[in-house]
Amino acid sequence: MPLARSLSVTSLSGLEDWEEDFDLEDAVLFEIAWEVANKVGGIYTVIQTKARLTCEEWGDNYFLVGPYMESSVRTQVELIEPCNPALRRTIDKMNASGCKVYFGRWLIEGSPYVVLIDVGFTAWSLDRWKSELWENFSIGVPWFDREANDAVLFGFLTAWLLGEVTQCDSPPHIVAHFHEWLAGLGLVLCRQRQLPVATIFTTHATLLGRYLCAGNVDFYNNLAEFNVDKEAGDRQIYHRYCLERAAARCAHVFTTVSKITAIEAEHLLKRKPDVVTPNGLNVKKFSAMHEFQNLHAQSKARIQEFIRGHFYGNLDFNLDKSVFFFIAGRYEFSNKGADLFLEALARLNYLLRVNHSEVTVIAFFIMPARTNNFNVETLKGQAVRKQLWDTAQTVKERFGKKLYESLLIGQLPDVSKMLDKEDFTIIKRAIFATQRQCQPPICTHNMLEDSSDPILTCIRRIGLFNSSSDRVKVIFHPEFLSSTSPLLPMDYEEFVRGCHLGVFPSYYEPWGYTPAECTVMGIPSVSTNLSGFGCFMEEHIADPSAYGIYILDRRYRGVDESCNQLTSFLFQFCQQSRRQRIIQRNRTERLSDLLDWRYLGRYYISARHMALAKAFPDTYFILIPMCTQGFRYPRPASVPPSPAHSLHSSPHHSEAEDDDEEERYDEDLEAEKDRLNIRQPYSSTYRLQNSVPEKN
Repeated sequence: MPLARSLSVTSLSGLEDWEEDFDLEDAVLFEIAWEVANKVGGIYTVIQTKARLTCEEWGDNYFLVGPYMESSVRTQVELIEPCNPALRRTIDKMNASGCKVYFGRWLIEGSPYVVLIDVGFTAWSLDRWKSELWENFSIGVPWFDREANDAVLFGFLTAWLLGEVTQCDSPPHIVAHFHEWLAGLGLVLCRQRQLPVATIFTTHATLLGRYLCAGNVDFYNNLAEFNVDKEAGDRQIYHRYCLERAAARCAHVFTTVSKITAIEAEHLLKRKPDVVTPNGLNVKKFSAMHEFQNLHAQSKARIQEFIRGHFYGNLDFNLDKSVFFFIAGRYEFSNKGADLFLEALARLNYLLRVNHSEVTVIAFFIMPARTNNFNVETLKGQAVRKQLWDTAQTVKERFGKKLYESLLIGQLPDVSKMLDKEDFTIIKRAIFATQRQCQPPICTHNMLEDSSDPILTCIRRIGLFNSSSDRVKVIFHPEFLSSTSPLLPMDYEEFVRGCHLGVFPSYYEPWGYTPAECTVMGIPSVSTNLSGFGCFMEEHIADPSAYGIYILDRRYRGVDESCNQLTSFLFQFCQQSRRQRIIQRNRTERLSDLLDWRYLGRYYISARHMALAKAFPDTYFILIPMCTQGFRYPRPASVPPSPAHSLHSSPHHSEAEDDDEEERYDEDLEAEKDRLNIRQPYSSTYRLQNSVPEKN
């Protein structure tokens, strides 16, 4: 039966449960990536979080293939003997031929099997394999590009591994899924050697796209105009680009992580992706709605303690009426939208001041940069805060003892005598210690390139110096967060939970895990229609802002218009009451199911089925297109959120909370209305059937 041309899968569907009509016992899945048990970038998170779902589907027939990195293996991998006979023979044969191949379990959720290849041990074959690469594909790799040399070694070794597995008696149907250009050469070699392997190639971001956007090019308006060979050559990555493009063109199925990256890949890699495979997360649902709200309150209190120390002597704003914004990720000033965020903060500061708002915004920039140590003034602030706390505890104990003794003898305490001269001396010394002759620091560390740092340079231009008159304060933390830090001892997840809004106005963001992580933790976020996450949410939610997902238009608007739109989002958020923010967080958290691998993993299932159908059309697998229906989350039951009475699903309000609203709000009732309106998302567009009659 002929194989029909597959259509692009780009949206969730409302299909009923998928019935799998073939037996996976006769199929083996190899997933190959440089980030297997090797934390380098975001692909590590994709593979790590998806492993549990894939293990449930494939069981012992699922193997991850990656490089052997001793430092990672010592802490993440349990080395064991191979369980699969064919794989055991393959590994033994390769080791006997001068390779070093290890087998074990990756100690993450799902405990998947891993095959780790020591590419350095086989470096003696590099020149021979590079010659073969040139002779067969006309791709020359320069000697000085170490990363590309590793890609050549890794590619030939993975192709060797898969070739040996196919040579065993009664070989299974093999699916090999390759991630990114570093692993792509193995796919190209499999097709060139005509191995019976169904191949999938996923690009999480095109090489050329990253380089072009890093150079401040008007990227999306000129996608169709780029001379890709010239652009890659000018940036000295032509050999890498050729490896990536060859993998994309040779794969049975080509996928990418978002619709915006699919458009990019179609122009730069000259092939339209067959399936869009969005990135998911392992979502841990709470048994009660108020649990994640309580976690927010606890983490917020810890951030407030840091704020008290950082702004000591200038703490002339109400922390109960302060909101915390943050941006985090790689230090790519323009690509990540830090430039737009800073400009919007300057405009927001003006709006809050002219409107005499009581709200204060604390904006955190969590982006690693080159530093040599903590800022002395920042450390001093935390020390002063701790000293004030200790002083307050000392005076409180002395006061409590006198009160206790007065009550014992049956007398009302004389308030004028409860604090003596010594107590007042201690208090006055503590107050004098809080005096500071300078404004609170912007940066928490000593920057090595302070004068040329993009964030600090922009702050100097817009004039946000944390002065008393500013309603927007800025804190630049040029280091990833850690619970062992003496300054802000919080893990990233704890910090995100304690903030009110994540702001990610990225210009180039193939997917965007940071806003996705905000969503599953119930924290509203700002994204753009140039990010994969933003496009995904815009496509599948009728009114994203009602659910706390603000989509900034950076594709069809100029920079100034986009900045004004972002300023409007931030100002509207600042005008919300605390109750409105609580309801919005509840709504945001309910979207977490949409980002769960239990649903998004079906895109990968669809891609694997499609690859099997293309690679083995005359044996077992036939592609049957199925009718799908688009899926969109409807608007919530009540818009905009304006509740008055907090029920048991919300934490206790502060005394400063306004109580002048009269509209009643029942979170459980609203959640139930959403559940009735929202069908369970599902994402399979193709079904595979066995074309060979069952044997008696």
